[in-house]
Amino acid sequence: SFDNEAVGRLQGETLVQCVEEQVDAEVPRVAVLNGSPDDNNATLFKNGYDGVINPLFESGEWEEVDDQAVPDWDNQQALVIMEQMLTAADNDINAVLAANDGLGNAAIQALRGAGLESVPVTGQGATVGGIQNIVAGDQCMTVYKPVPEEADAAAELAIALAKGDKAAADALAKDTVKDPKGNRDVKSVLRTPQTITKDNIKKVFDDGFVEYADVCKGDVEPLCQQAGITS
Repeated sequence: SFDNEAVGRLQGETLVQCVEEQVDAEVPRVAVLNGSPDDNNATLFKNGYDGVINPLFESGEWEEVDDQAVPDWDNQQALVIMEQMLTAADNDINAVLAANDGLGNAAIQALRGAGLESVPVTGQGATVGGIQNIVAGDQCMTVYKPVPEEADAAAELAIALAKGDKAAADALAKDTVKDPKGNRDVKSVLRTPQTITKDNIKKVFDDGFVEYADVCKGDVEPLCQQAGITS
């Protein structure tokens, strides 16, 4: 897998940068959309970004508007939750920590519906929709987890285990992840995720993770060209 707490840290750290660059409010008001409460990955992501943003809330540098989990990572429910957050806050939200690209897109839709623009929103997954939102300037970042790195690690580990080479397997699995259901630490191979912003967005195209034809179509195509992305 990838280091999911590191994913969350990247989200939190990049949101801090985006807020500094884009938000004029003296005390930025930030909403948090977490993943599904029954998904341990969502818990790990939250551990990561909470470690970055909670100290800002506690110090008073930022104000936490709301913090809610989205059942089943359902984007439609995320849209409703975000709309409710905006209504309760009289549309006074300056940034959104969204746990993945789908939730981020739901937040962007709700913000547009409220007439709000240039609000930093995070994501994760480097999906086609997330990349389109970054190109358009509606999402400030996503987290890229290159599948070949994960696949290569799995193959190396499988070969070592198939050969009965426990020492080699243990050497590969240098990390551990807590299994909350089994209440045990599981040996793991955790790869390092990467932040993607408009500045380095070409990487996901160069790696073949997303295709130009899928992302840069319709109104998005001239924005891709402005960002230096070509077919």
